[in-house]
Amino acid sequence: MLDAEFWVAVAFVLFMGVVWKVGGFAQITKALDTRGRRVRSELDEARRLREEAATVLADYKKRRSQAESEAEAIVAGAREEAQRIADEGHARLNEFIARRTKSAETKIAQAEVQATAQVRAAAADAAVKVSEVVLRERLQGDAALSLVRSSLDEVKGRLRA
Repeated sequence: MLDAEFWVAVAFVLFMGVVWKVGGFAQITKALDTRGRRVRSELDEARRLREEAATVLADYKKRRSQAESEAEAIVAGAREEAQRIADEGHARLNEFIARRTKSAETKIAQAEVQATAQVRAAAADAAVKVSEVVLRERLQGDAALSLVRSSLDEVKGRLRA
């Protein structure tokens, strides 16, 4: 019984007794409890941070989806605006073409009227000269001359009207 293992067991029991007498077990228990509380608070903090991170992530996803929908709305609005501007440009171009066409038609009509008036005037002048020549050859004297003048004035007036 006096071998080394016996003495180790006796020394261990004595050491444990001294540790117990000095209050070592209470300090070890207290240190373990303190360490457990610290680990528990760190776990609680980690859980809180994880929940906060999850909240921030959800908020980020929500904001991202809102930003994407706003971007889509902006793009759609820009497309609509571009289409409206293009349609407006086409309408203005069509109006311009219609105005120019109407203006050209008006000028053509005026030129036709003017040409017709010039032709009538030329025809009247020619008719007057022909009538004058014919009447001069057939009529003689002052009566013939006054008749020719009044007839010519009357023909000129009617042709120009």
